[in-house]
Amino acid sequence: MGCAANPNIRVRRTEDGRLQVDGPLAGPFPDTETLAAQACELMTGQGGASAGMVGSEYCALHYYAPDEQAYYLSYLSDVKRQFDTYGRKTCEMPAALRDLKRVNALILGGGHNHPHNRQFSPGDLRTTWNPSRAVDTQTGQSFHRVLYLFFRERTGVCNAYRYDHASQIISALRNGQWVPIGRTVDDSGNIQMLDGADWLP
Repeated sequence: MGCAANPNIRVRRTEDGRLQVDGPLAGPFPDTETLAAQACELMTGQGGASAGMVGSEYCALHYYAPDEQAYYLSYLSDVKRQFDTYGRKTCEMPAALRDLKRVNALILGGGHNHPHNRQFSPGDLRTTWNPSRAVDTQTGQSFHRVLYLFFRERTGVCNAYRYDHASQIISALRNGQWVPIGRTVDDSGNIQMLDGADWLP
């Protein structure tokens, strides 16, 4: 008997070559802190997502629904950018969303897990969203596009991080609040930690 398909994965390649995911898998959420906390638990709970050096990456889109003033997480993709090695895992980030109930949704960026490392890789940070901001045309509200990273510690604690493409600031989710811990210093994705800050509290 073969393995059952993961119902949380809904991804396809469009005619123009982009990866498209369905939505939503999770939400609505009132803020990005709640979204990231729930997405961390969900994404690191997939098969192999917390399996260390033999694990796998999953990725998804997160987006904002202006009519509801709420945040959502899309279904997942497990499409790889390249063949995985023991030390290098990848997931090709989707670029398109299909949510038939929220056709005016604003894509605010991507999210992915690391099975073996709680830090953003240079490759993560070299990938940019253009433009780095999204605007709700109804209200004029501006959103920074961000990349989320999720990692489950051996203790079972799920740590969430985000990279702000507009400000180039890296933050950690701690006690329900985003706390800046570092920033990128060049286009190669090199990171400078803020004074007294680290990936763990």
